[in-house]
Amino acid sequence: MFKEAQLYSPVTKSDDGQVVVHLGQDHPGFNDPDYRARRNGIAEASVDWHTGDAVPVVEYTEAEHAVWRKVCEELPAKHAKYACAAYCEAVSALDLPTDRIPQLTEVSDGLSRLTGWSYHPAPGLVPLRQFLGSLGDKVFHSTQYIRHGAEPLYTPEPDLIHEVIGHGNTLAHPDFAAVNEQAGLAAQRVETDDALQCLADVFWFSMEFGVLHEDGELRAYGAGILSSFGEIEEFRGMEIRPIDFLEMATIDYDITKYQKVLFAAESWQHMVDTIGGFFAEFDDDTPTRLRAGQASATA
Repeated sequence: MFKEAQLYSPVTKSDDGQVVVHLGQDHPGFNDPDYRARRNGIAEASVDWHTGDAVPVVEYTEAEHAVWRKVCEELPAKHAKYACAAYCEAVSALDLPTDRIPQLTEVSDGLSRLTGWSYHPAPGLVPLRQFLGSLGDKVFHSTQYIRHGAEPLYTPEPDLIHEVIGHGNTLAHPDFAAVNEQAGLAAQRVETDDALQCLADVFWFSMEFGVLHEDGELRAYGAGILSSFGEIEEFRGMEIRPIDFLEMATIDYDITKYQKVLFAAESWQHMVDTIGGFFAEFDDDTPTRLRAGQASATA
C-alpha cells in the first residue's frame, strides 16, 4: 500500500518562523550541515506560498548545477534504450536545458505552450488529496531542491530531478497529460479515504512505475523509472504482470527499494485507453466493484 508520508522528508515551521527539513538518518545529506541548511532555505521560500504568488526563484549553486548536468549526461542514453517513444518525443518537445537547472517558471512556460500545464512550488510533502486533486486543474506540485552531490545518481526522496525530468517531461505529451488530468479529476470526485488510497496506488503503478510493450521490448513510461539511473537498468528483470487494477490497488510494496512487481500495458495506446479510462470512470464505489469482481471470479 502507498504511504504518502514516506515520500518526502517532513518540513516543519516553528512559532518563531524557523523552517526545518527533517532528513532521515540514512539520507546522504544527514551529516552535512551545509546541505541541511540549504534544504531548509529552499523549503522556507515556498512553505507559505499560495496560488497567485510569484514562484520563488532559487539561485542554484554551481555544485547543484553540476548534479543536474551529471544526470542529464547519464540518462539520455538510457532513455533511448528503455523509455517509451512518447516520452522521448516529449523530452524533445519540452527541450529543457541540460547544462543548468531550470526554474519552475521555465518548466511551466514550456508545458503551458505544449499542454496547458503548470508547476507550483512545494517545500516538501503535499497532502495526497491536494497533490492528486491538483492534477485535475493541470497543476503539478514540485519541490525545488536537488539531491545531495555525493550521490548525484541517487535520491531517497523525489527531488526536482525526479519531478521535472520524470514527471515534467511526461506532461509535455498530450496523451500523458490527459491521463494525469483524469487521475486528478478522479481525486476531486472521490470523498472516501478508501477510494483515494485505491486511486493513489493505481497511480503509483502507472504514472510512477508503469511499463508497456513497444516494438517487441518492454519499455518504461512511469516517471519513477524514467528519472532513476539505477532502476531504469533493472526494471526488465522484475516480475512483470498484465494490468490488474485490483492487484495494483492492494499489493504491498516498498517505495524505498526497486519495485519487485510491475504492471505492463500491451502497447502505448492500450496504456492510454486502459489507465486513462480507469481514472475517467473512477468513483467512490470503484474499490468495492474491484473487490466484488474478484469475489465473483473466484466463486
